[in-house]
Amino acid sequence: MTAANLHRETAVSRLVGELKAMGGLKGRDLANMLGVSPPTVSRWSKGEADPTIDKQTAMAQLRWVAARLADFYEPDEVRLWLQSPHPQLDGLRPYDLIVDGRTAKVLEVIERLDSGVYL
Repeated sequence: MTAANLHRETAVSRLVGELKAMGGLKGRDLANMLGVSPPTVSRWSKGEADPTIDKQTAMAQLRWVAARLADFYEPDEVRLWLQSPHPQLDGLRPYDLIVDGRTAKVLEVIERLDSGVYL
């Protein structure tokens, strides 16, 4: 294997990198959120494999939410916000809702942050 094959940048590898940078997420965080192993996330980040479309969709939605939260928080705070039970989400963790396809509920809470209604 040549050095050029060690890391192939793809849309998915960029997405993983953005989630790590903006969302403060680690490979194991993404693995836990998406129900895959950490080595699988590592292969995605190196461009060696591609996730299924449902995993790609969940990652894209996580990125959208992380980008919105980055307007208010530092990456480590975004990570904590995504992984902590939230009172305005009936005690559920935002990332669980995102992975379950209920990103709109999470974005409603972020819109409240943006409007200053809930701090």
